[in-house]
Formats: sequence, C-alpha cells, structure tokens
Amino acid sequence: MFLYLDDIKKMKKVSIIFIILSVYFPLEIIGQENILAKEDAVSIALENNYGIKMAKNRAEIAKNNKSVLNSGYLPTLTGNAGANYNDLINSTTEYPGQFETDGTPRADIVIRDAESQTYNAGIAINYTLFDGLGRFYNYKRLKEQHALSELQARETIENTVIQLFSVYYEVARLEENKKVLEQALKISKQRITREEYGFEYGQSTKLDVLNAQVDVTNDSINVMTTKQSLYNAKRDLNVVLNQDLNAFYMVDTLIQFLPKLQLEEYIKKAQENNINLLIVNKGLKINDYDIKVNKSGYLPTVGLTGSYGWNLNQSAPSSFIPGQVFPGTNRTSDNIALGASLSWNLFDGGGTTVRVKNAKIAQQNQALLEKQITLEVNRDIENALGIYENRLRIFKIQEQNVITNQNNFERSKEQFQLGRITSIEFRQAQINLLNAQTNKNLAKYDAKLSELQLLQLTGQLLNVPF
Repeated sequence: MFLYLDDIKKMKKVSIIFIILSVYFPLEIIGQENILAKEDAVSIALENNYGIKMAKNRAEIAKNNKSVLNSGYLPTLTGNAGANYNDLINSTTEYPGQFETDGTPRADIVIRDAESQTYNAGIAINYTLFDGLGRFYNYKRLKEQHALSELQARETIENTVIQLFSVYYEVARLEENKKVLEQALKISKQRITREEYGFEYGQSTKLDVLNAQVDVTNDSINVMTTKQSLYNAKRDLNVVLNQDLNAFYMVDTLIQFLPKLQLEEYIKKAQENNINLLIVNKGLKINDYDIKVNKSGYLPTVGLTGSYGWNLNQSAPSSFIPGQVFPGTNRTSDNIALGASLSWNLFDGGGTTVRVKNAKIAQQNQALLEKQITLEVNRDIENALGIYENRLRIFKIQEQNVITNQNNFERSKEQFQLGRITSIEFRQAQINLLNAQTNKNLAKYDAKLSELQLLQLTGQLLNVPF
C-alpha cells in the first residue's frame, strides 16, 4: 500500500484518520504498466475508435455511389420468360341441321383430354444516348460528394486526435503530479520521524509532532485523490482508444514544441489546408453541379432500344373440316427488334424552372457560408496563436519558478535541520515548491494542447510528429 505501513509501524504515534485511509482506500491496484507512446496511441485510435470507423464507412458508401455502376452511363438489360400449360381440354362440336350425303344427321365431334403448351423467352436492352447532360453532371457531383465524405472523415479523425491528446496529456499531467505528491509525502514522513525523535529529546514540542502528522495526512489524501483521478483519466483514454477499460498504461511525459518558423509557414497556408474551408469549398462545387443537373430538364432525351424474342406454341387438336379432327401443331418463332426514341418535355408546369432557381439560391447561400467560415477561421487562428504563445510563455515562467522554489526549499530544508526556522516555515516552502511543480505540469500540457489546436486550424495536425 502506498502509505508504507512498515514505516508507520516504526512511528510511535500516528493519526487515526491516516490509518483508516490506508486500510480502506488502497489505490495501488495496478502492477507493472506498459508505456503507451503518442504515436501508438494515435495508431490505436485510428484503428479502433468508433467515430472514425463510422466516418470511414460513410466515405466507403460515397465511394460506391460515385462508381460507374451508379452513373446511368451503362445500359439496362432485361430478361423475361414464360410458360403456359393447359390440360384436360374437352370440346364438343355439334352440327345442328346438317346431314351427311346419305341423309343421316352429321355426328358430333368430341375431343377429350387434349392439352396445349406455350413457351416464350426474350431479352430487352435500353440505353439512354442523351439525357440533356443530366447524368454527366450527376456523375461529377457524385465524385465531389465522395471527396466531401473523405474530407468529413478527415475532420472526424482530427477531432478524435484532439480528443485523444486532451485525455492523454491529462493522464501525463496526473502522472507527474502523482510523483510530485509522493515525493512531498515522503518528505513529510521523514519530518514526522524527525519531530518525534526531537520530542523525545526535548528539542520539539507536541504541537510540532501534531502539525507533522496533519501534514502527512493531508499529503496522503492528496496522493490518493490524484491517483483516483489518474485512474479515471486512464479509463477515459481507453474509451477513446476503444480498449479494455482496465488496460492501464503509462504515458510519455516528454513534450517537444514545434519551431516558431515552422508554425508561421503552416499559418500562411491555412487557407489552403483548413478542413472547414475545404469542406465548404467542396459544397460550392456540388451546388454548381446541382444547377447543371436541374437544367438538363430543359433538353430532350434520346434513347435506343433492342429486343430479341422466342416463342413456342404447341396447340391442342381441333376440328375445322366437318367430320375431321386435326391434331395439334407446334409453332416456333423468334424475332429481333431495334428502335430509337426521342422524348422532350416541352413544358412540365414550371417544375424544372423552380428547381433551377432553388439550386441557384442554395449556391448563393453556400458562397455566403464560405465567406463566413473564412472569417471565422482567420479569427480562430489568430486567437489560437495568441493563446498558444501566451501559454508557452507561462510554461517557461513556471519552469523558472520551479527552479527558484527548488532552491528556496533546499535552503529552507537546511535551515530547518539546523533549527533556524520553524516547521511551519519549512512546510510553507514545501507547499510553494509543490504548487510550482504542479503549475508547471499544467502549463506544459496546456501549451502543447494549444499547439495541437493551432495545427488543426492550419490543417497540419495529421502531418506533424506527435
């Protein structure tokens, strides 16, 4: 257990709350953990994240839609076949008032259990030779929609990467904070031992011992709280990675920032690479093709047709000549037909005109949206750059602040061991160092996350090493 009960047993007096927390809230539930590198985390997310999987599926659907099989350029071929069978055909032919040459009445002709069969088969082909260029522009429109779906998939990937690193860096921050807090707890434990020995030899008061015990308890609670937050953050990371919730990893706490000149180059090309601008520009092209598709309704449609048919007719016996029964016949026929058609909707009640007007209005809205998105992107880049530069300066200040407080703590520690300052003054120096270290950790990851958000706005998030 992280409260080191073996050390506590050596103490003569320990606060009750400290023992209770140690027994009932053991947080060291994880054994040896593997290091999850940033690149590996991105690879796992790209492979397993549900949102990315769905975006890729939508792109695959759009890819299928832009296939030539969905373009209308290929002919349609239809086959048909049929068969009819008639059984137990019975007929009686009478000749009332008719007589044979010998004067006897003409006998009836009776046919029993006759049968007939007919068979047919055929194929028909239809091909639209010209449809006012509607399918031509629709095919181009489907290609643009596929490109749009790929851009939307990229947008999902970029958002997922930002989400991933917001959680990843939170895990890294808590990992570093945990180490800082554990070091503070270790120092507090050493101090309580010192105070107790000093109390035995009359160099410390009971109040010094109690203050040291309170500080140990507070430091222990801080460690436990941070560990619990760390485990929660790791579960959040596993959700983004679509991993087992309890598959905990250590993360890489090393941070590198891109050179300023490189960022400036990315910002200059942001108009060409920003995902929101690329999506809205693709929407403009789609709207343009929508207008052309609707205009095709003004033009005629020319089509070609062809067919081949085969028929077999097996007729039943019948009577045609008085007194005679003709047996059934078999008749086979086939035929080939070719044709052309022209259809021109000279007036459709104004439906085509309305659709063209609406498509033009939609294009105007898309153009207005492009201007709005461009303005917003420029604003967001300026804001993101300012935030990033400010957080980077804060991080550098916090780094220097840690050095200052570390030196102050070391000198205070020496003075405390020599008995020249009180335990309260020593504790204050310890708290100042602790705050400086945790603030530095927060500033470091805030600055890096701001850099990633700036890279996303410039369209370069997926083109740089993490």
